Amino acid sequence: MRWLPSRAHDNGMFLIFTNGVGQDEDEIRTGNAMILDPYGRIIAETWVAEDAIVTAELDLELLDKCTGQRWLRGRRPELYGVLTELRPDNLSPMDARFSNAPTAILRISDADSCGRHWWHEGVARTL
Repeated sequence: MRWLPSRAHDNGMFLIFTNGVGQDEDEIRTGNAMILDPYGRIIAETWVAEDAIVTAELDLELLDKCTGQRWLRGRRPELYGVLTELRPDNLSPMDARFSNAPTAILRISDADSCGRHWWHEGVARTL
């Protein structure tokens, strides 16, 4: 669960993780649980299967200046348009998940390293 602190930090939110306790078919659940702050720091954690509840005091003032919230305030939605356009090779989510077809390569122009142009199947688009 090394990824949990990163997700809390990236998204600027408190995260709560729980795991069941005891036998689950052929797997033993350890009961691990934790609470993380918006900076990815573990506030409370347990590794003992007998612990039933993990609690923590949450400092909501941490939300105001955490990195994830700053990213939300600094986002540039005008650059997202190309991500919402339908492409001729679009697949349904299930088809995309289980497709064996190769993924198209998306390249940024060498002349414009800021990402203002992209090429897909030889067609240039201006963002």
